[in-house]
Amino acid sequence: MFKRMKEDIKSVYHRDPAARNNFEILTNYPGLHAVWFHRLAHKLWKANWKWLARTLSTLARWLTGIEIHPGAKIGRRFFIDHGMGVVIGETAEIGDDCTLYHGVTLGGTSWKAGKRHPTLEDGVVIGAGAKVLGPITLHKNARVGSNAVVIRDVPEDTTVIGIPARESSRAKHDGDEIFEAYGISADQQDPITQAIRTMYSHANAMEAQLHAICCAMKSKGFDLTELDLPDMDCSKILDGNGKPQTNQQDASQVTGSKDDCNEQSNKPREAQNSASDEKSDKSE
Repeated sequence: MFKRMKEDIKSVYHRDPAARNNFEILTNYPGLHAVWFHRLAHKLWKANWKWLARTLSTLARWLTGIEIHPGAKIGRRFFIDHGMGVVIGETAEIGDDCTLYHGVTLGGTSWKAGKRHPTLEDGVVIGAGAKVLGPITLHKNARVGSNAVVIRDVPEDTTVIGIPARESSRAKHDGDEIFEAYGISADQQDPITQAIRTMYSHANAMEAQLHAICCAMKSKGFDLTELDLPDMDCSKILDGNGKPQTNQQDASQVTGSKDDCNEQSNKPREAQNSASDEKSDKSE
């Protein structure tokens, strides 16, 4: 038992830079206290001392603000940082070296008995406020961004964010990687926002192409009626640092103005007129 406690304390140094010494960790980390309470409650639960196990779990919740059902299965070096508001359901299964932050829920979506809570494989990190719901699996080294709602399986080495959670990035995690607190890094983007930016750029390119076609047709003498289209303004869609996307171009810059088209259409006509004048001069 004491060997496991030493292992838990040592694991804190790898995931919390605020940890200064063993005594501080031992006395001031409610996440560790909740895990230690749970180990005793889980043994009572398996020994069929159900009421006593639930009572010990309730006492641990009063003391730590963390609710772990005594039936949940938890692996080695499990760390709950800050901890307040964490809820782990009865049939949840957590592998080794997993990390949860405050406000995380590993909840069920069914009232039926049986497996109804998530399974976390080794090395999973779940950010603050995230909800992982149902009998789904977060595979090895998966990352869940803060406040995400996960309702589907997450592949190995994948980061998901948003409501409902969608894949944001996928990269191999190795031992040399810097630990990503809260399950996400600053340069990751919402996939919905990325899709909107792509559609915006595509629409601008299409409008530029149509503008060029219209100019070419006008230069050949076609009379085209131009519609007054509303301008597109996506400048309020910002990146993760709160700054406008630098590679976005304004629609007017891409397509040009009506005067530009008129100038382009007048040039061939002027050239034709000058050529006809030269021919008339020669004939005279």
